[in-house]
Amino acid sequence: MGRGRQKAKHTKIARELKSFSPSVNYSALERELHPEGEDLYVDKWADDYEEDEDETTPVSSSSQV
Repeated sequence: MGRGRQKAKHTKIARELKSFSPSVNYSALERELHPEGEDLYVDKWADDYEEDEDETTPVSSSSQV
């Protein structure tokens, strides 16, 4: 048995997927992604984390033992 039957099945599935178009509620999607009353340009996680002082100061090789 050759590969013909397998290839035909894959071709059939590919054609079905290509022509498949699900219905999408774009207004509901937009509401979910951009809720009312929320400023889009505010970083709401900015105050949750403090800056580490260790990351900004370079470590010299003479201070390491």
